[in-house]
Amino acid sequence: MKIGFIGLGRMGKPMSKNLLKAGYDVIVMSRSRGPVDEMLGFGASEASTISELAGKSQIVCTCLPDETTSEEIYLGNNGLLKNVSRETILIENSTIGPALAKRIGQEAVGRALGFLDAPISGGVPRAVDGTLTIMAGGDQNVYEMALPVLSSMGSTVHRVGDIGQGCVTKLTNQLLVAVHTLAACEAYLFGKSAGADPAQLFEVLGTSWGASNMLNRNAPMMISKEFGALTPTRLLVKDLNLIEEVAKEFGIHLPIGKQTKNLFDKATEMGLGDIDLSALVNLFD
Repeated sequence: MKIGFIGLGRMGKPMSKNLLKAGYDVIVMSRSRGPVDEMLGFGASEASTISELAGKSQIVCTCLPDETTSEEIYLGNNGLLKNVSRETILIENSTIGPALAKRIGQEAVGRALGFLDAPISGGVPRAVDGTLTIMAGGDQNVYEMALPVLSSMGSTVHRVGDIGQGCVTKLTNQLLVAVHTLAACEAYLFGKSAGADPAQLFEVLGTSWGASNMLNRNAPMMISKEFGALTPTRLLVKDLNLIEEVAKEFGIHLPIGKQTKNLFDKATEMGLGDIDLSALVNLFD
């Protein structure tokens, strides 16, 4: 089976590598030349246009940075929906809003195409290991046909409902990621300021009721102040903007979410947008 993959960023590149490891023929496209050359070295082939990629692929996966890019790639004049053959399955692994996913899905179904909004969670390490969590929205039959491909990139794969519900599930997760990150930062400052040894504090908390994935992930970087850029804060800012849009659409009151977004916006103003989200401890320290 030939799989097209558009978007070889932090997550897309290791995901496409895992498709190669699973024995699929992978055809890649990306804005940046470096990742494409790297994938060619691993045995992938390259398409120079969406039309070329679409014409050669039975399934196309996309892992893109934002809604604007997703809309262009899928719905643009030279986009996927105007170039793929009937019965091709399109898998959108990007984090986008459910409204855009439904727009893409409606047009895809109208053209006799399969479509899943199937965002991912787990970060770069799990993308490399092929152990991502994948939450897919779409038709059951389409999901079952795509499941072997999804399982090559993730160890936990769920169909969570119709088109759009993959995005809703991912944004729910991202709200927790953002809130838990800030909670861990504030708790760190509280314990440290009151005299607790930071390393021992987090060792104890890691097995206590206050533990969270974000606490355990961020603690070493908060202590060392070596933040890097593994998961830039700006990515969560983008997701919080999407969450705000969905909340407005459905009339959902998010008092904690609103304050969380305000603090992430403040972090951006402080110049933390391109630094790992663990650096949000600087908001409190």
